[in-house]
Amino acid sequence: MDEAPPSPLPFPTSLCHRCAAPPKYVRTKTSTFILCPLLPQKYPPQPVLRCPLFRPRPQEPEET
Repeated sequence: MDEAPPSPLPFPTSLCHRCAAPPKYVRTKTSTFILCPLLPQKYPPQPVLRCPLFRPRPQEPEET
């Protein structure tokens, strides 16, 4: 199971990529699944556009 997001991101509009949870990316030969550590169904149908458990990931400071 991979933790780092793949490039390019699957379902780029999904909230999962920006969640503080953080999601885990599970890859097979033909698909990438996004595992949520908070949701009971674990693999929500993508793209996730609304989620009651979504919490934005803290912004990283910009380098100047």
